[in-house]
Amino acid sequence: MITLTDAAASKIRAMAEQHNVNHLGIRVMVVGGGCSGLTYDMDFEENEGEGDMVIENGDVRVYVDPMSLAYLDGTKIDFVETFSFSGFHFENPNAQKSCGCGSSFTV
Repeated sequence: MITLTDAAASKIRAMAEQHNVNHLGIRVMVVGGGCSGLTYDMDFEENEGEGDMVIENGDVRVYVDPMSLAYLDGTKIDFVETFSFSGFHFENPNAQKSCGCGSSFTV
């Protein structure tokens, strides 16, 4: 199971409004890259794909494909704003190691 915090859902709503996106769906995926081998990617998505897991927080829907779900199961997606960092933060229990900047990981 993947969870989306209220702070992350709120930021997605604000970004959708800012970019004139008429739907509140995002696709979360794991792709190859980064200094640790795997990285997180997010983009607006309107439709559910075949086999997707769909997570909802109010009117925000998150779509995760089966391959990415294998790496993301148990992950909490949050939005964090501090003096040194502002962005989406993935608390992934499957990540055994991550790079210094926290944008890539290995399992």
